[in-house]
Amino acid sequence: MDRRRVLIAAAAGACFPWPARAAAPARAAAGPGLLTVAGAIGRSNRGPLDPALDQLMVKHNTRFDKAWVFDAAMLAALPAVAIEPTLEYDSKPHKLSRPLLGAVVGAAGVAANAPVTLTLRALDGYGVGVSLADAQRYRMIVATTLDGAPLGIGGLGPLWAVYDADRLADFKDKPIKQRFALCPWGLYFIEVKAA
Repeated sequence: MDRRRVLIAAAAGACFPWPARAAAPARAAAGPGLLTVAGAIGRSNRGPLDPALDQLMVKHNTRFDKAWVFDAAMLAALPAVAIEPTLEYDSKPHKLSRPLLGAVVGAAGVAANAPVTLTLRALDGYGVGVSLADAQRYRMIVATTLDGAPLGIGGLGPLWAVYDADRLADFKDKPIKQRFALCPWGLYFIEVKAA
């Protein structure tokens, strides 16, 4: 019976963002790296790009001397935010959840008021730039779940930089197919550049 209580407590701790878990991660990724943040960052937990082993990053012409890599647990440790935009793919509202993009780059040592541009790179090579100020104004998140289920590779995941276009004056009146140009799904790399 005690083992069962321990397992239930551990599962609850993994599902709910307790205050102790909300602190920025301060460790190397223990699981597979899902998101790499490089450039004008203040913290690192990995060394430079490896031209032999970082093949996707090489193909997408990324370069860095240091980076901060997040695994799933590190992203889950950041405070969760939920949004419910109408998506362009089926014209239906869906609940997307996980940390604010600003909190993600903040965990990599980027000040909240830093005058920087974030280049968001997707697995398919799509890249788009957005200022940190705009990412915060739009309350962009790095979504890891869609309607409560993890985003997967082959769909819109495992990570998606996205905002609630239905509720943003800059996007809500645009045709639905034009609302998400700043929102790469399959996000795996963010380059932080000083403005």
